[in-house]
Formats: sequence, C-alpha cells, structure tokens
Amino acid sequence: MRRARGGNDGSDSLRETPGRARLPLRRSLLGRLLAVSALVAACSVAATAWIAVQTTSGAIKQEQGQNLTADARIYDTLLDYAARNPTWDGVGATVRELARDSGRRVALTTQGRQPLADSATAATAPALPPQASAVVDPLSVDTVLAARGTDGQGTAADRIDPRAVGPFRLSAADSRTLRRTADDKVECLNRAGIASDVVVGASGRPRVQIVGNDPERALGTRCDLAALDTPTRSEQKALDALTGLADACLKRQGREGVQLNSDLSWGDPASSTVPGETGPLVPRVPLPAPAPVPTPRDAPAEDAAPSVVTPERTGENDRAIASCVSAARSEQLSSYVASPALLFIGDEGGATLPGFDLSPANTARIAGAAALVLALTVGASVFAGARLVRPLHALTGAAQRMRDGEQPESVPVSGDDEVGRLAAAFNDMSAHRARLEEQRKAMVSDVAHELRTPLSNIRGWLEAAQDGLADPDPAFVSSLLEEAVLLQHIIDDLQDLAAADAGVLRLHPESVEIRELLSQVAAAHQARAENAGVTLAVTATAPGRALRADPVRLRQAVGNLVSNAVRHTPEGGRVTLRAYAHEEGDGTVLVEVADTGSGIPPEDLPHVFDRFWRAEKSRSRRTGGSGLGLAIVRKLVEAHGGTVDATSVEGEGSTFVLRLPGTTPSGP
Repeated sequence: MRRARGGNDGSDSLRETPGRARLPLRRSLLGRLLAVSALVAACSVAATAWIAVQTTSGAIKQEQGQNLTADARIYDTLLDYAARNPTWDGVGATVRELARDSGRRVALTTQGRQPLADSATAATAPALPPQASAVVDPLSVDTVLAARGTDGQGTAADRIDPRAVGPFRLSAADSRTLRRTADDKVECLNRAGIASDVVVGASGRPRVQIVGNDPERALGTRCDLAALDTPTRSEQKALDALTGLADACLKRQGREGVQLNSDLSWGDPASSTVPGETGPLVPRVPLPAPAPVPTPRDAPAEDAAPSVVTPERTGENDRAIASCVSAARSEQLSSYVASPALLFIGDEGGATLPGFDLSPANTARIAGAAALVLALTVGASVFAGARLVRPLHALTGAAQRMRDGEQPESVPVSGDDEVGRLAAAFNDMSAHRARLEEQRKAMVSDVAHELRTPLSNIRGWLEAAQDGLADPDPAFVSSLLEEAVLLQHIIDDLQDLAAADAGVLRLHPESVEIRELLSQVAAAHQARAENAGVTLAVTATAPGRALRADPVRLRQAVGNLVSNAVRHTPEGGRVTLRAYAHEEGDGTVLVEVADTGSGIPPEDLPHVFDRFWRAEKSRSRRTGGSGLGLAIVRKLVEAHGGTVDATSVEGEGSTFVLRLPGTTPSGP
C-alpha cells in the first residue's frame, strides 16, 4: 500500500467551506433584539396608556362626581334656606358650614352682584368669576342640580321648590292636633293588620302612608282617614287666595274663572287623592302637605270660595289655566321666600372649576397599575434576554474550560442566527483545535521517530567500530554518510515547513518555461526511475506556457511529487509529467504528475497532505522518504498563489495536479 504524509496545520485541503450569506434582518439577532424591544415597548406603552386612561378616567369621574354631588348639596341646602326664609339675613353661618364641609369657596350675591355671604378667609377676597355656578331661586329651581341634591325627591312641574309652602304652613297647634289624629289612624290600621306610618310634609301637615303604597286596603276598615283631609282655616284661606289670583289671570285673558281643588287641579272636585301622585289633568304642584286637602267641612259659608262655573275642558283652556295657576303660586309665595341670589362655588383662589387632586386611593391605583406594567415589561425583557444570552453563556463556559486545558467540547446550536452561527463556528474551532492537538502530538512522535532512526543507525555503527566489530572501511563511511544525509533531509524539510507556516518562506520569482522545468525534473529523477523499473516521461505540451515563479522551489515541489510517484509505482509502471493551459482560458497553468501505482484508498485521500500522515502504520522509512514531502508541496504551491489536489483510483494509480497562475504565453 502506498504511503503518504503531509502537513500539520490541521486544515483539510480537500474540503472547501463556502462562506454563508449574510442573514436577512428579520432572521438576525439584531432583528430579533429590535423586534423584542419594539414589541415590549409597544405593549408597555399600550398597556400603560390603556390602564392609565381607564384608571385616570375612573378616578376623574369619581372625583368630579363627588364635586358635582357636593355642589348639588350646597345648592339644595341654600335652596331650602331660601324656601323657608323671606330674606337672606343670617345665611352666613350656613355658607361657612357648607364651605368647611366641602373644602370649597362658597359665595352668595344678589342679582346685582352685591355680596350676601362669602366663605373666603383671606383679608381681601379674590374676585368672583364672571359666570355664576347657579341661581338660587326657590320659585325657579335648576332641575339638574335639584335632582342631584334632593336625593330623588324630584321637583314640581312648574319648577317651584316643594319646600316653599308660604301661607300653607300650619301653625304649631294645628300641626300637633293633626299629628294626634294621624297617630290614632295609624294605630287603628295597625290593629287591622295594615302597616302604615305617619309622614309629615314641608308645611307641617301629617298624613298616613300605607306601607306598600296601596291606600285601597284601608277602605274596608273602620279607620276613617277623611278627618286628615279636612283643611285648616289657614290652608283654606291660602287656597282661596290662590284661586283668586288664578281667576284674575284668566279674566285678563278673557277666560272664565276656575275653582281649584286641594291638589290644585280644576274641574270636578277631587274627593280623594293618592298621596304622592299627580292630578288627572296637570302635574300636581306641591302643596305644604302631599296629602289631598279637600274643601273644609267646618269652614264658614262666608269664607268659602264663590261658586264658579266650570269652564269648557279643552287643551287650550287647560294650558291657559295651568299657566295662570303657576303664575299665581309664584305671586303668592314671592313674599314668603328669599329673593333670587347668585351662587358661586370655586376654590380659594377664585377659580370656578375646582382643582383636580387625586384621592390617595386613586393615586395608589394608578401607581399600582404603572408598577404592574413595569413589572410585566421587566419580566418580558428578562425572559427574552435570558433566551438570547443562554447560548452566549454556554459559549463562554466552553471557552473557559478550553482555556483551562480541559477536553474541547461542542455547544448546542439553537438556530441559524448570529448566535447560532457563532456556536457552529465555535464547534468547528473546537474540533479543529482537537485535531491540531492530536496532530501536534503525532508530529512530535513522528519527528522523534524520524530523527531517532538515522541517529540510532549512526550510533550503532560508531559503537560497533569502537568495539572493533566493524571496520571503518569505505562502505562503513558510506553507510554513515547516507544516514547523515537522511537526517539532514528531514531537518531541511521541517525547516521549510516552519518557514512556510511563519510566512517567511523566501521566493525569488522569475520567468520560468514550464516545459523546460519539467524536463529538468525528469532528468534529475531518471536514474532512480530506471533503477526501480519505472518509465518516466514528459508528454508533449502546448508551446511555451510562461510562469512567474521561483524555479528552485517549483522544481522542489514537482520533484517531491515525482519522487513520491516513483517510490509507489511497481516495476513496469509509468510516471507521466504534463503541463497544459486551463480550459477556461484564464491564464492558469496546470502541472500534472500521474502514475500507475497502487493508488490511495478513498478514506485516506483527504489526508495525503497532512504532516507525517501514513497510509501504512509500519513507520518504516524504507517504504518512503521523510514523510513531509507532500506537505511541503502544498506549502510551496500556496506560496506561489496556486493550489494542489489529488485524485486516485485504488489499484490503478494517482494523479496530482498543481494549478499555478500563468503569464502571457511565450513563443516556441
């Protein structure tokens, strides 16, 4: 079997690793980092914005709702004061109490903006805003604020506050008398199994309210509730005065007068009404007592209202009557209630709108939402960063273990991004380093063996001569010289390889005629080939392919190939040298050394240029040279900017081809 030895640089000369194309941004580590960062940022911003909007909106609505409720409570309290008092005298204490409870500035002025009361504590109160918060007028109620401030009690259809009762307010004696009567009726109903309570209206008149609001249940009992429907003298007098005012209004319009019932309806007298319900034709205008007040049975005839013919019931008449009744009530109550006043609600600085300060609960809620988003953002970033950094940690650990002298190991390749490619490159480097280490150890062993053999022979012959066992005749000296030459050849080869590896191999390029160079190499090896029974020939080549090369080094490279071919070609074989131009016409010159020897097994072919590599393991230098020839061939060719490769068919022979950059052809 043929022996072949080669270089120790650890790279595989017959294997080409094409460079990978640059990764697209969407698959690269940079793209992933940008995508993760953008996703985390977008999600964080969106989540923060959504949570902040939801939380802040809820907090603002809650805070503003509380402010509006407080404003409505202030308005309702002052409206109650105006409905029960004919003037604003003494309202200052109420205003200050409202300001203290709400934490706001409360001010009242006349419609001419003359101060009535102000809760401002500064020596010089800030100027009031041009726009009032509301007008406090019990005869013209702000239905929105009144609805918020009266806890669902509602307002009259004509916007007169139900607490403005005026002349319908009962005296203390009348109120006590009616209360005793009401208590007796409730006790009677309770004995009959009907739950009921006494409810006192704004005028002081009590009424009986059946639990469940079903008064018909009391009709079958002996508890006569009609006694509570009888108006007092003061109530009847106020109702007659109201009827007179309404009739005067109707007469000015050329219409007939009207007789008002106790619930301020007109037409058929109302024998009974359901407490809290409206009249049949117009919304019930609140009276001092919500219960119906029928015509007094014990009133003198001279106090009763004059008989009035009931006008024709038409939509137009009803609207006119309703308007006149509303105007009559306002005229009747105007002397019993305070005059309209402007209400200003703001902060101590004078602003109408309150400053928005979040409550501690809402502040904590917003802070908690922001902390949650921050925690999720940090968690997502840590998770993504850990996934990206994990392979880098594995690479760092493997590199540190390699530095500490441990056996090189591979790391998992997670993908085809930059980190994955780095891991793959590290694995290749680790395997390459392991091969280099093995080759280094093998090279040391091979160098020691190659040097030991000639030195052992020289020492043996010299010891034999010293002991008188061998005569120092010419044959003796010739044998020692042969061993010394072999030793020198090995040292020279090692020196050439070391110079090539260090990049200090000196070349002296000049124009070289390749056909002439091949002829010189063939002549130098002709004697050895004839002794081995091998035919050495140079085939016809194309005229004059010129090279710019170092002729000495190029002859050394081709000579190593020829020497190796002659050594491994059996007797009767043939070694052929040939030079020709590359088919693509790029000026490349190909130098081919082919033999008909034993060939190289396919599994050994990739290693023929490795240093000290042998197909045979006998390590006998009698079957080969120094073992560095093919490694030197590759280094010399690469120094000239060329390449070398080998092909072989086991049992038929091998072909080595040098590819060298050429110059313009010369003449024949």
